[in-house]
Amino acid sequence: MRTTARTIRSRLFGCAFHNRVGCVGMAAGSPKSAPDNNEETTMALRWFVTFSGSILVLSCLAILATAEAPAEPSAKAPPEVTTADVERMITTLSNWGRWGKDDELGTLNLITPKTRRKAAKLVKDGVSISMAHDVVKVRMDDSSPFEHEVMLGENSGDVGGAGDRYAVQYHGFTHTHIDALCHIFYKGRMYNGFSADLVKKTGVGKLSINRIKNGIFTRAILMDMPALFGVRYLEGKQAIYPKHLEAWEKKAGVKVKAGDALLIHTGRWTRRKVAGEWKIMQDSAGLHASCLPWLKKRDVAIIGSDLALDVMPSGVDKFVLPVHCVVIVSMGMCILDVLDFRAIAEECRKRKRWEFLLTVSPLAVEGGTGSPINPIGTF
Repeated sequence: MRTTARTIRSRLFGCAFHNRVGCVGMAAGSPKSAPDNNEETTMALRWFVTFSGSILVLSCLAILATAEAPAEPSAKAPPEVTTADVERMITTLSNWGRWGKDDELGTLNLITPKTRRKAAKLVKDGVSISMAHDVVKVRMDDSSPFEHEVMLGENSGDVGGAGDRYAVQYHGFTHTHIDALCHIFYKGRMYNGFSADLVKKTGVGKLSINRIKNGIFTRAILMDMPALFGVRYLEGKQAIYPKHLEAWEKKAGVKVKAGDALLIHTGRWTRRKVAGEWKIMQDSAGLHASCLPWLKKRDVAIIGSDLALDVMPSGVDKFVLPVHCVVIVSMGMCILDVLDFRAIAEECRKRKRWEFLLTVSPLAVEGGTGSPINPIGTF
């Protein structure tokens, strides 16, 4: 049987595989009894039955030797998503007009005052953990380095001072940031139908990061995929499917609900520490496009990961980042990219608690396509 790329990917998950091959034997009719004195006939019949049984056993062994293991523990192949499927989901999963034709908040509308009050009650001990990775001042992973220049001021008597100049191209795979809803468009349209012509060198006329300058304050659920898979970090090209999201809910005793922030931990920073730099666009773990209907059904308010959310390569022609595209353009969901979950994952494991209060405050940049951020989880 031909081994497909999908089968190979499923094996990368480290799942247990089981062969279950049944051999059906056909019972032949019993030969008529021979006369007691016909010893040769009796011996011949015994030889025939023994020989036939040996052939049957050898046939079964041949079947067992050539059978291929199923791609999943349940013997069900992982879901495939085609270009046509993604194009269809852009329409079927759309939130355009859901909160009015002029809406610029998208799924952040799901974070209501009631949602915030409930999230605030998650704070029991007052322990806060940052999920931002320290800024990187050297070029890494095909992204621009953070530029930092310190300037000494003039002294006034005994009093001196210093200042800074920061410069960063934060979109990419190195710096912790949030994608605004104007960051991606499809066929000339942004979320809610706004034209991509609104994107100017001086700023974007709609859906800019400044629409959410009041911040994000809601319950977050951390899905610790390395803990689910029993590894330190997910290997490259490992796709996360809806069944994995639900398996984590069961394992952690939580359920993603409307207005929640969903955070996907793949172990990216641990992988980089252990294995070094790699070609991220060619070899990274992340969400498979089949998770998109699941996100819409659960009414997730905002989603984030420690890399760029999508599994790469995506496996979908014409869509390098299909999850990015559908989530931002169609659903109107902002994305938190390149977070560092190592410290908060350790805190969650210690507490055996995978939900906490999330707070995110972007820079107030009118017309901006996103912002560097320092997301905070509080227990």
